[in-house]
Amino acid sequence: MTTHPAFLFPGQGSQAIGMLAELAAAFPQVQATFDEASQVLGRDLWRLSQEGPKEALDQTLNTQPAMLAAGVAVWRVWREQGGAMPSVMAGHSLGEYSALSCAGALTFEDAVRLVAERARLMQSAVPGEAGAMAALLGLDDDAVAELCRSQAAGQILEPVNFNAPGQVVIAGERAAVQRAIDASKAAGAKRAVLLPVSVPSHCALMREAATELAVQLEQTEFHLPSIPVIHNVSIEMAESPALIRQRLAEQLFSPVRWVETIRAIADPGARLGIEAGPGKVLTGLGKRIDKRLTILPVFDPEGLSSALEASTHG
Repeated sequence: MTTHPAFLFPGQGSQAIGMLAELAAAFPQVQATFDEASQVLGRDLWRLSQEGPKEALDQTLNTQPAMLAAGVAVWRVWREQGGAMPSVMAGHSLGEYSALSCAGALTFEDAVRLVAERARLMQSAVPGEAGAMAALLGLDDDAVAELCRSQAAGQILEPVNFNAPGQVVIAGERAAVQRAIDASKAAGAKRAVLLPVSVPSHCALMREAATELAVQLEQTEFHLPSIPVIHNVSIEMAESPALIRQRLAEQLFSPVRWVETIRAIADPGARLGIEAGPGKVLTGLGKRIDKRLTILPVFDPEGLSSALEASTHG
């Protein structure tokens, strides 16, 4: 019996030096995919992802296209090896571009261009150290929203990533984020961790970047995906290319509703998910969100074999 898995693509934060090296050694398609992206950008993404320096790979301008290439590379290897067609796809933030590209909504080349422009706009939207993000552990969603309201003091401070029950990321102006961290313990948080990112994603500080990105999206050809893709913003599939563009623009300043995304995948009966890309971030979150869905990470030959077997034998 063949199981049609859900394909899930990780976003920024899963990158690491040496990512997909073992998979690339076994399947030339991996490096070839990075080479395609490198040609579009005019810089060697594969070399950067394998040799670093880490500081350069972690720069938003490099991370986003590198993670896009990683997700698409895993997908191509999966299909090359006879992996089952997915029942549905989703991506965590940036990962949505990987999902849409793999589902045929836009070409890989166009996805690389868009993601590079998205990264540039995000990086330039907020000067230097003006913004910040922090992960709050041990508070429910309502408590995090109340903490943001109480500590904003006229500044921007919002819950932006609903990653798992009791794990919410906030973003906004740096001083406001710091106030929330300082007040989090009294609010009942187990931990509050300032994240090492240069861009306060998914909050109102990104609205101007979203307006500019919308122009680029309008100039890019989109089609309806051949595989359903659930959008972070709406927890629904877009019904037209125009709506896909709108969702991708809104995504920049709207929360990543990952808990709802996973539940929307599990509720109709999906029981197997594939995390396509480096790391196990989505695999770990999935265990905390909905135990009905087993997520298997695919970033090396061993993980690929396990996932292929699971999808073949149910």
